[in-house]
Amino acid sequence: MRRRTVLAATLSAGAALTLSACSNGAEAGDKPVVSVDGTAGPEKAATVLDQPFTKPELVLTDTHGKKFDLREETKGRLTLLYFGYTHCPDACPLTVSNLAIAYKDLSQAQRDQFRFVFVTTDPERDTPAQLGRWLRSAGNTDFIGLSGSYKTVEAAARTVGVGMAPPVKGKDGKVTATHGKTVLAFSAKDDKAHVIYSGEEATAEDYAKDLPKLIEGRLP
Repeated sequence: MRRRTVLAATLSAGAALTLSACSNGAEAGDKPVVSVDGTAGPEKAATVLDQPFTKPELVLTDTHGKKFDLREETKGRLTLLYFGYTHCPDACPLTVSNLAIAYKDLSQAQRDQFRFVFVTTDPERDTPAQLGRWLRSAGNTDFIGLSGSYKTVEAAARTVGVGMAPPVKGKDGKVTATHGKTVLAFSAKDDKAHVIYSGEEATAEDYAKDLPKLIEGRLP
């Protein structure tokens, strides 16, 4: 399912992509740089961009403690990119679980052409080992978890319109990391994001229907 959109501004224009914060509804800080004007109702999970954008330049550490260059390691494969954190109480586990369910329906050949990359917005707590344990329990062992400098992650996220703010501790002692809930789908054909999903609206059924098409380079 999808909705056609028009970019209200290019990356250089500095307009904001509407994002929601995780857990407590706090603001995501500075405005990100991408703007999308949706033209369909909220029942549509996928948003197709009229002006695709490239993957961010991002080199972090994976769950095995090895350097991971996002552009190089995912080149030529459908790549779904999500910024979140493992202690998230709602959006992150739901998004990863939905993608894991859809992933099970893919053939091995399709899986070989697909990468899901989860980048933590809470690197102080989300060590590579913690990310690995969480992805095994909440998602799939094939999913990629990345951790590293908060400033590096934040800078990369903002180039693709995902806002985030440093984790903060509330009066109750709970730590909350604010981040956008957008899943970015980068095509295998040109390594550009042609489609984005709302982590709150997209279901396992949406992903199961769309992933085979996206792997082939088609729009959902």
